[in-house]
Amino acid sequence: MALLWLVIVGGIIIGLQGVWFGRPALRRLKYTREFSKLRCYAGDELEMVETIANEKRVTVPWLRLEAMMPGSFVFRSGSGMDISQGDIYQNHKSIFTLKPFTRITRKHPIICSKRGIYTLNTVTMTGGDLFGVWRSTQPIPVHLSMIVYPSLVAAEDLPAIYQVWQGEVEVSRWIVEDPFLILGVRPYGAGDPMNRIHWKASARTGELQVYKQGWTADPQSWIIVNIQESEDMWSVVTRPEPIERALSYAATAAAVAIGRGLPAGFAHNGYRVNGGRDPLRIEPDYGSPHLELLLEAMAETELKCMVPMEQFLNDEVKRNEEVHQARSYLLITSYVSTAMEHEIARLNEQGHRVTILPVEPDHISTKSSKAVSA
Repeated sequence: MALLWLVIVGGIIIGLQGVWFGRPALRRLKYTREFSKLRCYAGDELEMVETIANEKRVTVPWLRLEAMMPGSFVFRSGSGMDISQGDIYQNHKSIFTLKPFTRITRKHPIICSKRGIYTLNTVTMTGGDLFGVWRSTQPIPVHLSMIVYPSLVAAEDLPAIYQVWQGEVEVSRWIVEDPFLILGVRPYGAGDPMNRIHWKASARTGELQVYKQGWTADPQSWIIVNIQESEDMWSVVTRPEPIERALSYAATAAAVAIGRGLPAGFAHNGYRVNGGRDPLRIEPDYGSPHLELLLEAMAETELKCMVPMEQFLNDEVKRNEEVHQARSYLLITSYVSTAMEHEIARLNEQGHRVTILPVEPDHISTKSSKAVSA
């Protein structure tokens, strides 16, 4: 009989504590999660700040928070969370005990190891009583978006040809001819295109004469990344390391050019997050807002080819038939095919300058690793 009463009393106590602690466990709880910055470069360290507050008179015996995070977010050991690591995502669990009218703030150092655009939508909150009689679960919306740019590369770690391109672009600010500014005529010289010949002046002087053009202050600089890792590759990239390095080169070139007051544009032949059916092209412009636009476009680049690079360059040749401004191209690529060389030569014939920046020098011939210029 005593044992029966013990069981009955114990059951009543467990039931009462379940009603007292378990049923209101998730009531009047507030949770926020934020990052110290929402834009950074791959390899940067930042903090994830969690704040949870119990705004009622009743203690929460246990509270579990679960969230899916990108696998590329590297948390330091001892972060106070149970992490189940996967290749793409990682599951985080945190356990709290909250006294009445208590606020807890925890800071977790994170290293963003890979570029990309990451979205965090919800955190799942589960709470209950001491014995687990009552348990309730509730999703908490967080709506965070993190943009991780490609990492920047030190100037000495870039292929030497980059310094040549950079110097040519800066010098070209003062020596690139403006086809819309005609100052007179001059004798024909080697390399002058036939469409610049002034036939009336040539007939009058008896020698070939060409239009003498003025100079433009800022030529257009285009940074182009070839998403293909080889000529035979199609669709998804199987070796991402060279392409990721190419995007790092592109980010560095854009940051340096815009930092020196030069306009820079960006393009590639791959897909992008929420992109259209045409390859990405962002026209050259100046300033920090434009640099952020370029870096964000690099961050959202998918390692999947949309069109072959030779077709992309062919489209560029056709587009330039309607544009009369000199362009300086920095083509960042893991290889140069015969078809690509043909299109590069056509760009040169139009009066543009193409510099090939190799990603893996061992995979690029000596001829194609040089700057190809008009």
